[in-house]
Amino acid sequence: MIISILHAKYLMDHKIKFRFSDEAERIVDFSRFLKQAKNPMTRKYLNEKLFRDFTIQHGDIIWNDYELCFPIWDLYQGEVLKSGETAAVQN
Repeated sequence: MIISILHAKYLMDHKIKFRFSDEAERIVDFSRFLKQAKNPMTRKYLNEKLFRDFTIQHGDIIWNDYELCFPIWDLYQGEVLKSGETAAVQN
């Protein structure tokens, strides 16, 4: 089964509630990922107004024409940053 995002609703504090194609629902907290990010193009999404401006396209959530996106499976698992991981560093 291919999982896709049917609906996403911003809640608060960089949390989004997702409904997936198998009707599963998850709340994902992006705040730790964004706070740990080193890339200024990612960190700018700490600005709540920018973060809230996402779209669902082709079953995936994206920000600003794929400037920021995440693997659907990670979202389905409810985590964008696993325990012990840090956000990717870009030089």
